[in-house]
Amino acid sequence: MKHAVKLTAILASLTLLTGCGAFNTSEQSAGYNAPITDAPATVPADSDSAEVADCCGDNLDCCSDSDSDCCEKKNETAAPEKAELNLGYLNSTAHLLAFVAAEEGYFAEEGLNVTLTQFSSAGELVNGLESGKLDLAFIGSVPTLTFQSQGHDVTIVGGAMTNGHGYVIKSEYAEEDELGVEILKGRNVASVKNSVQDAELQILLKNAGIEIGEGEDKVNIVYFDSQKDAYAALSNQTIDAASVYSPYASLAKSQGYKVVYYCAHEKALENQPCCRQVAATESVKANPNTFVALERAFLKAYHLTQEDHEKTIADVKKYIDIDEEFIDTEVYGGYSVSSPDPDKKGTLTLKDTIVALGYTEDYDIEPLYNTEIYETALNSILAENSDDIYKSLEEHFNEYE
Repeated sequence: MKHAVKLTAILASLTLLTGCGAFNTSEQSAGYNAPITDAPATVPADSDSAEVADCCGDNLDCCSDSDSDCCEKKNETAAPEKAELNLGYLNSTAHLLAFVAAEEGYFAEEGLNVTLTQFSSAGELVNGLESGKLDLAFIGSVPTLTFQSQGHDVTIVGGAMTNGHGYVIKSEYAEEDELGVEILKGRNVASVKNSVQDAELQILLKNAGIEIGEGEDKVNIVYFDSQKDAYAALSNQTIDAASVYSPYASLAKSQGYKVVYYCAHEKALENQPCCRQVAATESVKANPNTFVALERAFLKAYHLTQEDHEKTIADVKKYIDIDEEFIDTEVYGGYSVSSPDPDKKGTLTLKDTIVALGYTEDYDIEPLYNTEIYETALNSILAENSDDIYKSLEEHFNEYE
């Protein structure tokens, strides 16, 4: 699927994307039936899998009460090809699916031994994937798309977070929160090049008719290598405002800064697919069952986040060591949602947007976007437990894949 979107049309519509509409509520959604076609055979043709193919064919439409055994087999997942895995993440509550899956034993339930390692930037994470040091990484959507367009052979296999970022400013320049980008005029703003935060700011400035550069009526963007560095730059007298992603917004407010905007509250930015699950394309093709097992663990983690806030916050704190009150605000305060849904439609719209902004050249994303992994994992989970939480994920996936 490709969307040829002109910049003027994007800015006129004031809508960055519509791919994650259901994720602004407590009821989320995703999934339909499509088995992974390139998964290697793990059993002989005369085994139970052949019986499943005979009675169910390529979909579950044949499934009735009399076919229940057949359909259970249809949704069984094969053993992972690789059990020892390394997962990279950033210093963000946004990546809580990995934290919960590890702490609650969901990786182990799926036959995986996953080591989690924190990195400082998207560039480091991509290098880790390409060098084979990482099997999966949670990376921002904008850098992922940019890296793909530059020829990096990495594939999106799932989601991590929607929204969860914005900008903060020193209190002497704003008396209250969420006054909008107009208060950034004449200010030096710390941001991160090739990031969702930077792309969003440029969209809002363009919509408001504010130019980028030095001057009283312009906004001067000063780029740093990581979000941590951009936030730390607020301690400098020359920097007036800075980009943030969770949990930096809560930290900033506790230190007296004011929020310029939350992206979740901006019409042009709502339901932004911020972070994606990314892996080396070759690894995805070689180890489909391993990635299905990972997605099953993330689905279980998502389910727990919807049912047990206290346990979720405790799990996150083991990896992001900030006050539990801040974690609660970032995770459950309405500023972001962490979901494993790939949200392909939303991400494709984002790709068209950053191409129009001049962030990168257009490219064919289809070979680098795998939704079958997630779909297969979700179908197998639904075969085991089709409660309202998992059903809502199925609905969302059906609508936005």
